[in-house]
Amino acid sequence: MLVVAASLCGRGVELVGWDVPRSRWKQRSRAGTMASTVVAVGLTIAAAGFAGRYALQAMKHMEPQVKQAFQSLPKSAFSGGYYRGGFEPKMTKREAALILGVSPTANKGKIRDAHRRIMLLNHPDKGKYH
Repeated sequence: MLVVAASLCGRGVELVGWDVPRSRWKQRSRAGTMASTVVAVGLTIAAAGFAGRYALQAMKHMEPQVKQAFQSLPKSAFSGGYYRGGFEPKMTKREAALILGVSPTANKGKIRDAHRRIMLLNHPDKGKYH
């Protein structure tokens, strides 16, 4: 197999060719690739270790501030606008109204609009589940 290499010299680029047996070329190529892969994996693992150590040290210093931030949040920030109650064996009008977010005395149009809104929000084709 003829191998062509470019050598840079002061006058420009020179092409140099030499013949290397195919079996030796494959062995050298695989060994070089494997060695560089091992080095890359080793460096990645070392970098991940250093980053993990730094993150753990930073978390220890930030823990009191994070706790204080969570305690200062209002409790209503985590309660969504949906009905969180349990279900009765047979659904009542009151429970259905709570789930839809309408008044139990709402007319059919408001109930239909609320149902449509909830169904569109939770539709699997939307890609979001609320």
